[in-house]
Amino acid sequence: MFKRLVLIVLLLLAAVLLYLLLWPVPISPAAWTPADAPALSGDYEKNSRLEGVQRLSLGPGFAPEGLAIDSESRIYAGLDDGRIMRLQANGTRPEVFANTQGRPLGMKFDADGNLILADANKGLLSISRDGSITVLSTQADGVPFRCTNDLDIAADGTIYFTDASSKYPLSNYKADILEHQPNGRLLAYDPKTKLTKIILSHLCFANGVAVSPDQSFVLVVETGKYRVHRVWLNQGPTERGIVQSRNWPHGPKYGRSDIFIDNLPGFPDGLSSNDKDKFWLALVAPRDATLDKLLPYPFLRKVVYRLPKFLQPAPKRYSFVLGLDPNGRVVDNLQNGSPQCYAQIANVVEHQGALYFGSIGESALGRFALR
Repeated sequence: MFKRLVLIVLLLLAAVLLYLLLWPVPISPAAWTPADAPALSGDYEKNSRLEGVQRLSLGPGFAPEGLAIDSESRIYAGLDDGRIMRLQANGTRPEVFANTQGRPLGMKFDADGNLILADANKGLLSISRDGSITVLSTQADGVPFRCTNDLDIAADGTIYFTDASSKYPLSNYKADILEHQPNGRLLAYDPKTKLTKIILSHLCFANGVAVSPDQSFVLVVETGKYRVHRVWLNQGPTERGIVQSRNWPHGPKYGRSDIFIDNLPGFPDGLSSNDKDKFWLALVAPRDATLDKLLPYPFLRKVVYRLPKFLQPAPKRYSFVLGLDPNGRVVDNLQNGSPQCYAQIANVVEHQGALYFGSIGESALGRFALR
């Protein structure tokens, strides 16, 4: 009897081992070796500045990741069940503004008062003042969006937005992170022609977007490589003395890209401009040492993908927001690692002396008074 029991256990262990090593998976991981994660010192010195975040209740619901503020200072946020909630300027009286039946993420109001929305499941949408929804774009160059993520609107009305992955939906975002293939794109939608074009491709999980206050460039977050790209739209700040010709209306750097900030200490997510002198970057969680060690080894990441979800790397509860100047230098460092922190901040919007936070790990919005 004992020998039979041992044999059964060995067979079960062999079956589990074969499953972990050989079971087919949808991911095709690419090897990538990240730079060593920067220590939480210097520009990234640990602190508890975000311990005073006020939670603004949205009622029942979870993960208000995207947020926007209208001309009357009312606050909007999208929940994981498709509802977009609206709060009054003082953060009270939550009410349903619209329901996309999808997953609303990045959002911003255009010049006409429409709420432009990146819905992970539905594409790029426009929601009028009465809550009516219009689909603006669902594909670019024949490739459908699988995870429409974040956006910003330029002064000329162009909507710059991201498709985080052309392969995996948001519900399986871990697959894209573990695969680490360049499935993401930065796109531009022209409301006059109603055409969508690709601005920058081959991004590992394209995420937050922000247009510079002077309209000279647009930033896009590449979460999978812990960095932010800059794509030039007009004259760069070092070229303001150059007279542009009619044959070169966008300036000599138009369309070129470079790295704005690299090797961040966490997973960069949402990005916004305060329209003056600063970009706010949300780090949804600190870097994961286990994931960094796995990234050079595609086979091991297939094994991890086969593990139960509770054994896979996951975002840790932590508050982390950086302020960046127009040259990509860190000028603000806001953190909190306490158990009660407003955690997993995914978006930051500055408005009238306060920062408003969206999160993938909370049921409320956050508000933090700047000092």
